[in-house]
Amino acid sequence: VQLVESGGGMVQPGGSLRLSCAASGFPFSAYFMSWYRQPPGKGRGLVAFITNTGGSTNYADSVKGRFTISRDNGKNTVYLQMNSLEPEDTAVYYCQAELATKQYWGQGTQVTVSS
Repeated sequence: VQLVESGGGMVQPGGSLRLSCAASGFPFSAYFMSWYRQPPGKGRGLVAFITNTGGSTNYADSVKGRFTISRDNGKNTVYLQMNSLEPEDTAVYYCQAELATKQYWGQGTQVTVSS
């Protein structure tokens, strides 16, 4: 099983980034997918969630209207489009796959928002 995040980096406030998470080794289209983040010195928290078909999504209040989660089951990939980035969005971003009692995590990608 692998979840490999990419697309992180450094961006100025107000900028945009698109994170990708490529999955392999499990039936991706059956799994709910989420993005979590862990700011420096803080715990990991949920950013966005999408059901296995992509028919339903949910977001943390702090990112509603700025971030969009999506998935392509044909490519076994989940995305996080991040717009209007703020310094408070600085964190390591992780993707997670979940189905019943099974959970898989990626290694994380750093996002830094700074002028």
